[in-house]
Amino acid sequence: MGNFNTIQAGKGRRSKYKRKLPAVDSFNNPIGTHEGIKTIEADNLCDFSRNSDLCIYIVTWNMNGQVSDEDVLELVGSNRRFDLIVVGLQEVPRKSLARLLEDALVETHQLLGKAIMQSLQLYVFGPKNSDLFIKELKVDNHSVGGCGGMMRRKKGAVAIRINYKGLRMVFITCHLSAHARNVEERNSQCRHISHYLFSKYWNPYARPAEITIWLGDLNYRLQGINTHPARNLIHRNLHRLLTSKDQLLQEAERGQIFNGYCEGTLTFKPTYKYNIGSSNYDTSYKVRVPSWTDRILFKMEDPDKISASLHCYESIDDIYSSDHKPVRAHLCLKFIK
Repeated sequence: MGNFNTIQAGKGRRSKYKRKLPAVDSFNNPIGTHEGIKTIEADNLCDFSRNSDLCIYIVTWNMNGQVSDEDVLELVGSNRRFDLIVVGLQEVPRKSLARLLEDALVETHQLLGKAIMQSLQLYVFGPKNSDLFIKELKVDNHSVGGCGGMMRRKKGAVAIRINYKGLRMVFITCHLSAHARNVEERNSQCRHISHYLFSKYWNPYARPAEITIWLGDLNYRLQGINTHPARNLIHRNLHRLLTSKDQLLQEAERGQIFNGYCEGTLTFKPTYKYNIGSSNYDTSYKVRVPSWTDRILFKMEDPDKISASLHCYESIDDIYSSDHKPVRAHLCLKFIK
């Protein structure tokens, strides 16, 4: 199994994933009491000084099969001081996204690694000549079914494991099953992805990743509230009150998934589902309940050795070509001496 297998297997009703995974961590030690997801505030204070050893820009976006050069520029932003830029994409159109991203970052950053499984894609960029700092780079993917082919809606995950400047990291971008009712299926997919990614490279003597970052369209929805009350709260800028209805936080609290992970406070509005071309929520006959489907989470292997500070966690509301808004984070890491 992979060295980042920190998602706890839990009991629940049967899903189509029949094989029961053991409730153990990556070294076959029994997992203890669950912690849920720790919510942390973003402080917006990073000045890219020596206070951090590594500053990472992370962004995830379900593209809904559409893209423009302007969208890509907005997606990666204008700040080029980051040590790493990590881009996770779902429902990618049949275009060379790697080329569009490289063109957008050409003056300052180069592509260090990519992992692609049809419409599910992950890219890691570093400053020019930063490939000299790479000691290891492996990629993997794991499919959990779903639509692929012409619909370009592959479900599963792609991942990059990298040792960069002496820091062992795993980045995973995923696209899980849709619909509010499929909570247990999403839980099972999370566990299978965590268990099987990089399993072909498994070495019982290998040192685990020091940080694992998940980003993607996890597709967890709001539960226990109808669309009009939810929209009313959002319209009044009271969407923080909706976090108690969030399936991802609920399932983590129950010990089913993402044990011990951290996430920024959900201060931004739910990122799905929008009318394409606007910032208005779904007005189709389905009138879907707005939800935070698009997330970025991280976990430190040993917080006593490496500290993490979150300086930004927000949606990118100026992109209109998809029914999802992108989500970005600014995460800085520092070795504790």
